[in-house]
Amino acid sequence: MTERVVIIGSGPAGWSAAIYAARAELSPVVYEGNIGKPELLPLGQLALTTEVENYAGFPAGDLAGFIRTAVDEKRQAYFPIEEERHAVTGPELMNLMRQQALNFGTRAITDEIVSIDLSKRPFTLKPESGDQIEAHTIIIATGARANYLGLESEERFKNRGVSACAVCDGALPRFRDRPLVVVGGGDSAVEEASYLTKFGSVVYMVHRRDQLRASRIMQERAFENEKLEVLWNTVVEEVLGDDENGLTGVRLRSTKDDSLTDYEAGGMFVAIGHTPNTSFLDGQVATNDKGYVVWQKSFRTNTSVEGVFAAGDVADDHYRQAITSAGTGCMAALDAEHYLVERGL
Repeated sequence: MTERVVIIGSGPAGWSAAIYAARAELSPVVYEGNIGKPELLPLGQLALTTEVENYAGFPAGDLAGFIRTAVDEKRQAYFPIEEERHAVTGPELMNLMRQQALNFGTRAITDEIVSIDLSKRPFTLKPESGDQIEAHTIIIATGARANYLGLESEERFKNRGVSACAVCDGALPRFRDRPLVVVGGGDSAVEEASYLTKFGSVVYMVHRRDQLRASRIMQERAFENEKLEVLWNTVVEEVLGDDENGLTGVRLRSTKDDSLTDYEAGGMFVAIGHTPNTSFLDGQVATNDKGYVVWQKSFRTNTSVEGVFAAGDVADDHYRQAITSAGTGCMAALDAEHYLVERGL
């Protein structure tokens, strides 16, 4: 049997694509990844986040009752259901999307696609376990993972003060009126640091060199912002904190003399880029110089291979938000449906 639509990835883009494809009676199959693999883990990167305050339609409130009735009872064990009022968490939001897709007939397979062959039709896909499958269309929704520093202490405090997305997390209560740290020196780092000055008491930009890599206009904005201070020739040596309070500061090392200085901080935001999850494509789909899949038509999710579409962060090196990913997931499903209808498949 040749599948009409196979969706690779299970973040907001993947599940949104599945919802639209399933409602169009295309019987989509979602390969949601494997537990324990941070590159393509089930439920995407939002499975690693806490509160999601900026996803439209989910204001803070008592979600416990809704979740109990909306999500399959067996899936409720995957995340805690709080009785108090709170913003929806990343795992909750993704489980709700997953359940919605399943309700319309989506089939979810907890496995990872390790290779695909786009040289012939139908396309063939090889899961890590199980038999090879065929598909008339493929939607790539494998996302992109944030680059981190690789410190053991950084890993310990992820989502407890360490973040890779200021727009996602900056407005959370734990970061308000506290000193904040941004690591990086490019446009994204300056943009994130500038954004965080709305919430933090002061924002320190930690940069290992004596000049920023950011564009001139972005540098001017940074230097003109009274709440933003650049710490030149410094790197993060260790993230400081405890189990009760999470991150409480950072230890910085001078790249000139190796001296160490501790800074109090309520949060550390890492802005040193992202890596798109495209290695399994093996160069068969056109990407840009950063490795992101390139759409071939304006406002369409078509890739360089007819019948293959891309949605979410794997094709977005600019916005990288859950809500924009969900939107392009919808677009990819509609594009795939039109492709199939035009060819009578």
